Amino acid sequence: MMTDPIADMLTRIRNANSIRQPKVHMPASRQRVGVAQVLKAEGFIHDYRVEPGKPSSTLHINLKYGQEGERVIRRIDRVSKPGRRIYAGVADLRPILRGQGICVISTPKGVISDRQARELKVGGEVLATIY
Repeated sequence: MMTDPIADMLTRIRNANSIRQPKVHMPASRQRVGVAQVLKAEGFIHDYRVEPGKPSSTLHINLKYGQEGERVIRRIDRVSKPGRRIYAGVADLRPILRGQGICVISTPKGVISDRQARELKVGGEVLATIY
């Protein structure tokens, strides 16, 4: 039984990125799809798709690399964990690396980036930081 599906997702992306795999697959959930939407909207991945399946759906993520094979995702870290949840209000959300990175936040309006959270003036649970 998996206790932290978001950490599993981030670890799969981190491992695939480190060996420059073009794709990564994992079981799908609403929260994982929300994180994938944020990564695509912010330009960290090419695309994602959800393939329906009988026991569970599968999330396929196409990773993004630069012209010469350099990694777009340099670092991806889990912030809030099952043993210690980290919440941030809108005043606590500061740009990561002067705007080059993002925080992925779970809010009442869904899973969004820190940029969108500042625009919507909403806080929530900080899931991950990516840069």
